[in-house]
Amino acid sequence: MGLWIFGTGEAILIGSGIGVSPWTVLAQGISEQSNFTVGLSTFIVGVLVLLFWIPIREIPGIGTISNIILISISIDVMTPFIPQQSILFPQIIQALTGIIFVAIGSAFYLTANLGPGPRDGWMTGIQKRTNWPIGRVRAGIEILVLSIGTFLGGTFGLGTIMFAIGIGPILAICLGMVKRWEI
Repeated sequence: MGLWIFGTGEAILIGSGIGVSPWTVLAQGISEQSNFTVGLSTFIVGVLVLLFWIPIREIPGIGTISNIILISISIDVMTPFIPQQSILFPQIIQALTGIIFVAIGSAFYLTANLGPGPRDGWMTGIQKRTNWPIGRVRAGIEILVLSIGTFLGGTFGLGTIMFAIGIGPILAICLGMVKRWEI
């Protein structure tokens, strides 16, 4: 459920038209260059990132594989149902809604403890092998994929900045709420 909500949040961000999360900027860029859907591009990126786990000796869980499949499918299934905005105020509201959906989905997914997503496992694996601070590792990865995605034609904009600033605090709130419901 959490992974589907996460992918729906990404679809809502896409519909806002003012920028998406860094990894979806990359998927959009690949989509622009290949005529693949954003969901299929997300799937391909997830599989490629999973291959990057091999040299850092990380082991995927069922949640890792589910992450790649369900988020990709939900982006493609939900995108046609999401309104495409063209006026700034509704675009901002829709982008904020997408960020909230991503945070809610992440909270459910993370508390299930079924294995990290491919991107998170790559980040923690690099950190374990290099002993670099986790913040620097994550920032480096995010800047790299955002740069490549923007170069390929992905949508970088206000929504991307809102995501970068808002996802951490909103996720913290959502994690607190989900933990209260745990049995």
